Amino acid sequence: MTERDLEIYLRDLLKERKYLVVVDDVWQREAWESLKRAFPDGKNGSRVIITTRKEDVAERADDRGFVHKLRFLSHEESWDLFRRKLLDVRAMVPEMVNHLWKNIKEDKSIEISNILSLSYNDLSTALKQCFLYFGIFPEDQVVKADDIIWLWMAEGFIPRGEERMEDVAEGFLNELIRRSLVQVAETFWEKVTECKVHDLLRDLAIQKALEVNFFDVYDPRSHSISSLCIRHAIHSQGERYLSLDLSNLKLRSIMFFDPDFCKMSLINFRSVFQHLYVLYLDMHVGNVSIVPDAIGSLYHLKLLRLIGIRDLPSSIGNLKNLHTLVVICGHASYCQLPHETVDLINLRHLVALYTKPLVHISKLTSLQVLDDVGCDQWKDVDPVDLVNLRELSMDRIRRSYSLNNISSLKNLSTLTLCCEDSESFPSLEFVNCCEKLQKLGLLGRIEELPHLFSNSITMMVLSFTRLTEDPMPILGMLPNLRNLELENAYEGEEIMCSDNSFSQLEFLRLDFLGKLERWDLGTSAMPLIKGLGIYGCPNLKEIPERMKDVELLKRNYFWQKSRRGIDFVRF
Repeated sequence: MTERDLEIYLRDLLKERKYLVVVDDVWQREAWESLKRAFPDGKNGSRVIITTRKEDVAERADDRGFVHKLRFLSHEESWDLFRRKLLDVRAMVPEMVNHLWKNIKEDKSIEISNILSLSYNDLSTALKQCFLYFGIFPEDQVVKADDIIWLWMAEGFIPRGEERMEDVAEGFLNELIRRSLVQVAETFWEKVTECKVHDLLRDLAIQKALEVNFFDVYDPRSHSISSLCIRHAIHSQGERYLSLDLSNLKLRSIMFFDPDFCKMSLINFRSVFQHLYVLYLDMHVGNVSIVPDAIGSLYHLKLLRLIGIRDLPSSIGNLKNLHTLVVICGHASYCQLPHETVDLINLRHLVALYTKPLVHISKLTSLQVLDDVGCDQWKDVDPVDLVNLRELSMDRIRRSYSLNNISSLKNLSTLTLCCEDSESFPSLEFVNCCEKLQKLGLLGRIEELPHLFSNSITMMVLSFTRLTEDPMPILGMLPNLRNLELENAYEGEEIMCSDNSFSQLEFLRLDFLGKLERWDLGTSAMPLIKGLGIYGCPNLKEIPERMKDVELLKRNYFWQKSRRGIDFVRF
């Protein structure tokens, strides 16, 4: 039959019937547009189910359709399913059980690899490179979204254009998630913050990477690594890796994930590593290593990530091409950044818990992200030239300081501020001047909540603010607020959300409001609410009737200081 004849035959066959049809693994919306003509709608309850591994196909298949996103099973659920299936098999064909695992290993692994390869082959060249990069990380490792995005940028996978490279890279990550190639491990403020790949997909990435010499992982058993690959990953025995003859290689990326490696002095920066774009040293935070002066000879370096070091040499100022500098000492230790750091004129991301102020930090006019900066290091800064700064995270704030210079950051979109222990915030009136601010997090006592916030704010977290007056009348007037979290934020007995307040709010969390007893909700307040979480509010007698049908948010978080300013940890 031709496709047209088959369509007519199938339509005639189903015309007078009530049917259920499953169309498996649809790849393109156009395919379904062609197929659906074969299924008559007799208004008799017939249904068509489409399965696809691409989210956009599911969402655009039919305006009247319902999209069900399959979640991954937990380890407990997977084991329970396996045991039940095994019992079914034993009951039907007892002799089959002995061959079950043998068949899976010999046949299914090849079949699964071929099936998964279809998703890989459907990617653009740029997305293929981005996906393959996940294979570099150790098995089961959760990867911070910022880390993978900045690595892609340093490697040159992200095209330059009118749109910010960070935004393009984030779009690439979301596309891999929509195609079910990358799993979301954590989200916050409506953004993916952590992700990972399934073991089978990681195996696929490693297999495809070896086929095109994309990267290789050092094998200490054979004490070998491919000389054809320009990217090397070391998961263990880093000192043995450095004993290999690497002199004839033109390596572009070195990534150490070896907790026992602590001797950076063994790295031959001037000859072997002089062409590096990426140096990623994920060492144990207890093994504090000294960074040799020779690191300043890596003139091509675009990303430098160091865990387990304390001080950087002044030669760091030679790295004029550096886009990303991440320095993590661990255990709330502080590092020393030399004043030459301000010579990194192309630096876009600076994440470092440092002590000595960078007096001329405003010279870093390309800076987009500044995280973990202490208020002592910021208070005397004139930020007027930091025109590209989008994200600022600051801690160790005291009431005696002024934060008014933050209002000079005209493109700031994300701000997290954390007080010194038991300290209070100084005046926060400056926040109203941050015209592009969308995400605001405040951790620490606030004696009086500002009566005006920027109307651009869409997400807000107040933690340990211990307000004595109900914050809802002020916060409810923010016209674009979609996500609000109050954790140890208010010490009163009642909150009141008046009519027409919180007009755009979708998610609300009330955590550890120990004295809260009553919640008064106006009839027209929170018309768009779709998620509610209440934890640690033992005296709250009842929630408003309209809130009882709202989906409960299952996860709970508290704030703690971390390398990314304020972190959110589930417990």
